Parts: sequence; structure tokens; C-alpha cells
Amino acid sequence: MSLVTNIYPADRVTLREVGLRDGLQLAKAIPSTEAKIEWLCRECAAGVRHFEIGSFLPAARFPQFADIDAMIDASERLGVHSAGLTLNERGAETAIKTAIRELVCVVSATEEHSQANMRRSRQSAVDLVSKVVALRNAEAPDKVVNVGIAMALGCSISGDVHPEEVIRLADACLNAGADIVGIADTVGYAGPKAVGDICARMTKLCGNSPFIIHLHDTRGMGVANAAAALDNGARVIDASLGGLGGCPFAPGATGNVVFEDVVFMAESMGFVTGIDLDKLKSARTIAEEAMPEEEFHGALHRAGPPKNATWRAN
Repeated sequence: MSLVTNIYPADRVTLREVGLRDGLQLAKAIPSTEAKIEWLCRECAAGVRHFEIGSFLPAARFPQFADIDAMIDASERLGVHSAGLTLNERGAETAIKTAIRELVCVVSATEEHSQANMRRSRQSAVDLVSKVVALRNAEAPDKVVNVGIAMALGCSISGDVHPEEVIRLADACLNAGADIVGIADTVGYAGPKAVGDICARMTKLCGNSPFIIHLHDTRGMGVANAAAALDNGARVIDASLGGLGGCPFAPGATGNVVFEDVVFMAESMGFVTGIDLDKLKSARTIAEEAMPEEEFHGALHRAGPPKNATWRAN
């Protein structure tokens, strides 16, 4: 079994909780480190095992991630799989020296977004993946390199994105040594058909290796898109507690697909997640108390699970 299939097994659905990273990037208020660690602990107690816990970006510009070392320490104490965003060489060099278990790189599906988001071309971003992989191989071979293809299902700057271009970039990242690639509907443009089609293409490209689908609920398609992804071979889904998050290139965006709703959806489709929905409620309480100005979402939170529900988290 390879390193990545050991972390993301093909026989079950893995839900990556990105609320502590993507969910905080535009937050009006920053939770204290203590609140973030309690959030992490309570989700761990609910069965969540995969987290994006922050970004290796300058603390002066991104104070919400200034405590990433404390978050890494907490993750290690809990024994969960931690991931951190590394947008540039300096971030990767810093991350490689920590106990973070996964380095997340970004390659944009469009040249326009790549320049706006990273101030580098797409080819330069792929070259950066090669550098991160070489650094990982030399200094920390047990770490995973994950590359997210941003704006893969539509770009708020340049519009339509051709699926063949996304697959080309995903293949380039895998050839550069990435262990796993994620397809991101960064601004929530897509519907189930487009998500299903791109996941089917990724399943063909990746074979027995997993890939990630990263969904935003900007236009209310998040859960339907997640179901379409599962129907077409995806087994790793990003989501955030309460649907927190949003992209600075998507005005009015409502954030990531809601973690709790995706748990319920996956279990109702017969996929094992290992996550207890009732226990997730206490984690949400911590987040809501720490960020009273933020808008939290979720149909399951509003209505509760149906009384005749026959599934149970395993």
C-alpha cells in the first residue's frame, strides 16, 4: 500500500475538514488558539481524522494562521492527519521542518487566476510542485504532497475552463511527483453534471490512486455536487464545519460545502465515514461562540436528521 492510499483508503469516504484553514481565510473575527484547539479536539472526538489546520503564510498579513505551530502540536497529540497550505518556496521550506503531515500546493486552472492568486504563471506553479517534492524527498519522505487545481470548474476572472486543460494540469502535477491532486470548484460555479464528468476523468487518470474534490456552496449546489463526485469515483471530499469560508475572487460566496451535510449525504448513500453527527454539534458550538459575526450554514443543523434514519456512522 502506498503512502497516500494508506492515508486516504479507497474502500471508504474520507472527509477533509478545511474549516480551520479555508474557513478562516476571510473570517471577520479570529478564534483564539485555545478555541481552535478545542474545535479540533471536539471534531476528533466525533471521528474526524483529516484536517487542514492553517497556512504557512506571513503572520503579519495572515494573523489567523500565526498559531500554526500550536495547531500542529495539537494535531500530533490527537494523532490526526494535518495539512497546511504552502503557496510558495518559503512556506514549503518552513513546513518541511515541522511535524505537519501534508503540504498543500496550488496550481490554478487559468493563467489569469494564477497571476492574481500567486503572482506566477501556471507553469511556474507546476515547477514549484517539483521543487516541493524534491525538498520533501530529501528531508521528509513521510510527508504527503497534495496539489489543488483551483478554479477547475469555472473561473471568476476568465470564465469557462475546459476539462481537458484541468486534466492536463492534474497529470502534470502527478508527473512532477505530487502524491494526490485535488479538483477545486473554487467559486461554486459547477452543477452535478460538470462535477461528475470531471471526477470520471480524474478516476480514469488516477486509476487506483485517490483524488480530492473541493467544493464551494456559492450557488447551493454543494451537496448535490458531492453526491455526483461520489457517484463518479471520488472518495476524498473537502468540506468545512458550518460551511465556513469563501474565496476573495468570488464576491458573495457562502463558503465551502457544509461538513455536517456531506457526512449525512455520504452515509445516506451507503458510504462509511466513521463520523458521529451528534458529536459534531459540540464542535460547531465552539466555532459559533468564537466567531459570533460569521454566518454558519447547514440544512442538517437546521432540521436535524430524519427520525426514521436507519444509518449509523461506523
